[in-house]
Amino acid sequence: MKRTGPGVLVLAAVLGGAAGFVLDQLLTAGGRPTFAPTVSLPILLVLIGAIVLILAVPIRRAARGEKVQVDPFRALRVAMLAKASSIVGAAATGFAAGLLLFLVTRPVTPSLGSMGEIIASVVAGALLMVAALVAEHLCIIRKDDDDEHPGPGDAQLPAGPH
Repeated sequence: MKRTGPGVLVLAAVLGGAAGFVLDQLLTAGGRPTFAPTVSLPILLVLIGAIVLILAVPIRRAARGEKVQVDPFRALRVAMLAKASSIVGAAATGFAAGLLLFLVTRPVTPSLGSMGEIIASVVAGALLMVAALVAEHLCIIRKDDDDEHPGPGDAQLPAGPH
């Protein structure tokens, strides 16, 4: 599994930002109020980040040689969860930033109180992304020397008809 690259995170944030900005633009053009995330969204994003970190700690302990047994499939699932969470965190940060950008570019700037949930969502999305990247790093195990070279049971078949 490859680690999450910055290009994927930037792309997710840009697409999320465009979606947030366009959503508010369409809502306003239709005469409806702008989208405002609820207070529970930032709380949920931070909780997901904490859960991903908690799940990654036993894997890190096992990788460091402590006497903790971890199923390799569980380690892979946690690593994939961390990867997905970092992408979702980047997209959520971008989406909330797009909503904020739309509000800031209006002729009448809304009060800070009405933008509080949006700002909290930007911060919580960034926290989720960082926590997930840390968890992904915790799930990395050392590469064995045997991974590069075939073992005695991995004999290469000779070329030609079989």
